Amino acid sequence: MTDLTVSNDTDRKEETRLQPGVSAKVRKPVSDAVSGWLMSLPMAGVLVFFLVLPIIMIVVVSFWGATEFSIYPAFVFDNYEFLLTSPVTYSVFLNTVKYALITWALTLGIGFTIAYFLAFHVRSLTWQIVLFLLCTIPFWTSNIIRMISWIPFLGRNGIANSALISLGVVDEPLDWLLFSDFSVILAFVHLYTLFMVVPIFNTMMRIDRSLIEAAYDAGASGFQTLTNVVLPLTKPGIMIGSIFVITLVMGDFITVRFMSGSQKANVGRLISNDIALLQYPSAAATAVILLITVLIVIATLLRFVDIRKEL
Repeated sequence: MTDLTVSNDTDRKEETRLQPGVSAKVRKPVSDAVSGWLMSLPMAGVLVFFLVLPIIMIVVVSFWGATEFSIYPAFVFDNYEFLLTSPVTYSVFLNTVKYALITWALTLGIGFTIAYFLAFHVRSLTWQIVLFLLCTIPFWTSNIIRMISWIPFLGRNGIANSALISLGVVDEPLDWLLFSDFSVILAFVHLYTLFMVVPIFNTMMRIDRSLIEAAYDAGASGFQTLTNVVLPLTKPGIMIGSIFVITLVMGDFITVRFMSGSQKANVGRLISNDIALLQYPSAAATAVILLITVLIVIATLLRFVDIRKEL
């Protein structure tokens, strides 16, 4: 009987001694989860304060009413009704999409070519870095200065027209070189090509070179290797660069203003004009529609490749 009592007491002591260890094992995942949430709170707070709240404010203001002299809080659909029933809105949005698509196609062709040359034809890492830094030289100055530099070059009496006339290519200056769609798209390509080069070059540098050699060993030509090996593996970089270029072009307004001589318009110019006229609800409604359009474009691009999985 005494031995049984001693045995029971020993079992209770062992259970009591093991209980804190068991509870510690149960609490450890909980504490890790809490610490993870706490570590993410500062960044979440920054995103909420600087991204989510401004968007919410823009959406709220887009439903306000406005007169020629005042703005009043309300919940009306007048701004959206005016935008969606005005032919000017559709014309401006089509012009914006046109600029975005043409700029995207040109920057993709130029950016892919530059990235391919740097990644596969420049063997020295030093020269890759040097040539890549040369691509970033235009970013050492502001966008406005780079845009203005095209005006004396493309003007009626500018360098381009003078050279064409002296070479006998044309008999009189070309008026469409400046203050036209051509000059606007040229400025967009100049400003945003690097946003296509960087992600494509980064993706190409991560391609295993043994895959290229295996394709050549299997008898593939250079074009077949490009289309069947390099291009599919570069899709994440192409998608990231496309998102950068399209969103930047669709939201840009200063380039269209300077390079078109205020003769062309896009959605950014429409918003800028409303703000200049103190029509903040109308500008907010246009911004919301532009945001929805950009999100639809991004969602469409992301359907072609899962960037999170590929990277």
